[in-house]
Amino acid sequence: METEEKQNSTSTDQNQDTLNKTDNSEEKLIKENKQETDQEPKEEIKEQTPEEKIAELEDKVARTFAEMENQRRRFEKEKEEAFEYGGYNFAKEALNLIDNLDRSKHVLESDDKLKETDALKKTLEHLDIIKKDLISIFEKSNIKPIDCLNKKLDPNFHQAMMEIEDDTKEPGTIIQEIQKGFTIKDRLLRPSLVGVSKKVTKKEEKTEENQENLENK
Repeated sequence: METEEKQNSTSTDQNQDTLNKTDNSEEKLIKENKQETDQEPKEEIKEQTPEEKIAELEDKVARTFAEMENQRRRFEKEKEEAFEYGGYNFAKEALNLIDNLDRSKHVLESDDKLKETDALKKTLEHLDIIKKDLISIFEKSNIKPIDCLNKKLDPNFHQAMMEIEDDTKEPGTIIQEIQKGFTIKDRLLRPSLVGVSKKVTKKEEKTEENQENLENK
């Protein structure tokens, strides 16, 4: 029993010595790190001079005013566009009135029972008057029809729907207006739907030549 107690006591003393050595080594490392940190040169914080502070404030004020001016210009532009083009969608829908008048006129003109009658003439005259009044009202709001017949096709204002063979016109010339186009100020409201000329194909030219030769014989 005494031998076991001595052994336990000796083991405890050894563990205590080991812990003490560990604590001492940690304290030593902490002191060394602290000394190294103290030896490192500290960065000096340079204080701004009054002139530098004033220059910095002036720069911030100038940037703020510039941003305010940009916002003011954007607001003015948006307000101007809203005033000038605010009725864009309404105007585009209103053009259906002109289309319907043209369709009604075409239907009446195609009716065999009404042809060459006074009733038809008077009705067509009234439809023309209504159409002219509508266009006049549109023009007061800077909505104008596009004049396209006998002009070169311009993709910015015209949309080609078909090609029509015609050697009397230069290829790409508008020779038929299917639906009238309109502009609102400097913007396109809707393009003119048109038919453009193209050269007669060689096959048809040869057919015509053959027919002429047969007739001459």
